[in-house]
Amino acid sequence: MNTDKVKNNIGNLIGKKIVAKVNMGRNKFEIFEGIILNTYPALFTIKVKEETKSFSYADVLTKNIIIKIA
Repeated sequence: MNTDKVKNNIGNLIGKKIVAKVNMGRNKFEIFEGIILNTYPALFTIKVKEETKSFSYADVLTKNIIIKIA
């Protein structure tokens, strides 16, 4: 898989509810539900409650973030 495929897959999820599991390092994980807001050339944003979080497509490729449809 490459970044273009990841961009297309995430682009198809804009506006949909997802569950994300983020690897915070040292066996720490953060799991949250949110909605994918936008995709940009180097990153994408997820709306979580009142907060917006951004992640790069490389995070998906390296499995630092795992995204599933809720």
